[in-house]
Amino acid sequence: MLYTELDFKISPLQPATEILIAELSELDFESFVENSQGLKAYVPTDLFEESQVAQLFVMNSPEFNISYQVNQMADVNWNAKWESDYEAVIIENRCHIRAPFHSSIPEMEYEIEIEPKMSFGTAHHETTYQMIHLLLDEELSGKKVLDMGCGTAVLAILAKLKNAQDVHAIDNDEWAYNNSLENVKKNHFEDILVQQGDATFLTGQKYDLILANINKNILLKDMQTYAQSLEKNGQIFFSGFYTEDLQDIKNQAEKYGLTYQRHIYKNNWVAAVFATL
Repeated sequence: MLYTELDFKISPLQPATEILIAELSELDFESFVENSQGLKAYVPTDLFEESQVAQLFVMNSPEFNISYQVNQMADVNWNAKWESDYEAVIIENRCHIRAPFHSSIPEMEYEIEIEPKMSFGTAHHETTYQMIHLLLDEELSGKKVLDMGCGTAVLAILAKLKNAQDVHAIDNDEWAYNNSLENVKKNHFEDILVQQGDATFLTGQKYDLILANINKNILLKDMQTYAQSLEKNGQIFFSGFYTEDLQDIKNQAEKYGLTYQRHIYKNNWVAAVFATL
């Protein structure tokens, strides 16, 4: 099958990239590769209609500057190419995150098998990597954990591996929701509650730890809900934003009684820890 590649240049990257992926998914685009300048998106050539792309909401929003170039791709075996390009991830020599076609490492402290597909959260991206880095040092036995914007549910699965008592995973994207269901089953944690939705699902819920790897705008918008959903002495890990956005996150968190603890960063992406005292 012949494919067409659209090479997008996007500014600012988020949340425009996230919105663009969601909208292109409705136009028969099958795969996406994010990069430092934007996004490459692939669609079967016989299904590509450029006029539909031009009409997308995100393409016409004054908040974003988006341009793209159309390239015709040679006929390739996409499954073989995906597997050859996709590498397993090892974090701190403790956590091995792999696809089904990678070999297991039995001596690894934690091992998670993820069917990556198009969902965000395979640990290749700096934000997911850093959230796992933080999570590895947490004592979760007997705790209730929320993975908000769960993507592949990799964080939810790691929380169960670390003996969390109850784990709740939520994503508003249907593809991510279905992928999460597949992954929790694949890793034998079908007791993880996976739901498709947003922060409105948190009404009346209380968690010891919230993992929110989304984007700056959503984090700011839903900050009050997150704060109200934390138990006393609870923690929340935020990621999905840049170092220059950290102060805005701090300011909003403090409005709702969350206290900044610390942060880490990688390639300008931040993961920050806040707590209720």
